[in-house]
Amino acid sequence: MHRFPDWSRRTAILLFWLFLWHLASLAVQNQILLVGPLDALKALAVQLASPASWGALWFSFGRISLGFFMAFLAGLLTGSLAFWKPLAGEILEPAIQFMKSVPVASFVILALIWTGAENLSVFISFLVVYPVIHINTLAGLSHADPGLLEMARVFRVPVWRQALSIYRISLYPYLESALKTSLGMGFKSGIAAEVIGVPGGSIGEGLYMAKIYLSTADLFAWTLMIIAVSSVFEKLFLLLLKTIAGNGVPGKEENHAASV
Repeated sequence: MHRFPDWSRRTAILLFWLFLWHLASLAVQNQILLVGPLDALKALAVQLASPASWGALWFSFGRISLGFFMAFLAGLLTGSLAFWKPLAGEILEPAIQFMKSVPVASFVILALIWTGAENLSVFISFLVVYPVIHINTLAGLSHADPGLLEMARVFRVPVWRQALSIYRISLYPYLESALKTSLGMGFKSGIAAEVIGVPGGSIGEGLYMAKIYLSTADLFAWTLMIIAVSSVFEKLFLLLLKTIAGNGVPGKEENHAASV
């Protein structure tokens, strides 16, 4: 049976959903409730031609990215600390559970009091991403190959060499999975916080104004921009992680074989 190339199948699937979107807009016949894909693309073109939109994009992207990087480094550090020093992990556990359980809206209100609207998305993206990185770092280090660790102890391999040659390999798939989850969460929560706090010159302000003026086309345009930026950032960061991890990181085939 003939198998179509990946790009053609993905294009066909995308066109299928765009066609359904178009049919739904025709059935609704209400530009406020649902616009069609062509109207959304026209609004997107207008946004991309506006310097203010690019300014808002960089404003939100920079702050959400800063919060994400801070959360990644902090989660990597505290997750490693919890692995090497279990007592530290027990001390951190209530704070991690608190961050996982408290609604983002509650954190947004607190952040507005503590940091103001301008740095709101930094704080919120940090709080959402940090627990995911911490937990996956701890899990990845805990699942290092015991046979290799025993061999390292027998041959008295220094701890730093074990970290580079054994723990690095076991940690990578957990970090990759954590990043795929937390990157999207960080962007969604950061933008949601901006919609509540409405900092000037942000994507959140653009979404809020689209709601005020009932401009569904602008709402879709901003959403498409968020999806594009989030996807590009995810791919670049995962590529950076893979580059830093270097040789020895299991490939997809090896991971599949190990899971079987």
